[in-house]
Amino acid sequence: MTHYAAPGKTMNPESFENLRLELRRGCLVLAVLAALRREQYGYTLRKTLAEHGLEIDEGTLYPLLRRLETQGLLVSQWREEEKRKKRFYLLSPGGAQVLDLLLAEWRGIDTSINQVLKEKNNGIA
Repeated sequence: MTHYAAPGKTMNPESFENLRLELRRGCLVLAVLAALRREQYGYTLRKTLAEHGLEIDEGTLYPLLRRLETQGLLVSQWREEEKRKKRFYLLSPGGAQVLDLLLAEWRGIDTSINQVLKEKNNGIA
């Protein structure tokens, strides 16, 4: 059954949060792959993403990194740095190909959404 919000009423905050998180999930995959064109470990990756406005908590990032590595999109290596063992991640060659494909898809979606928004702003929709 489909439910629509009545005109003039705001969406339930929980429903909006679910939609927001769904939108973010796909964007975070793309951002992580793009950021890992340069080798980084988890903390520096989180910091890089946050500096670009994409906050991600450890409980989301590390399972995502493991999943992407299992899918063959990333490679990782444990190394000691500053007297601590750290796991460094890097985009694999296959991950670079997937990133290129996802970026092309992203750009196409972005263009389409901007066209729809432009039509609405011009009073067409």
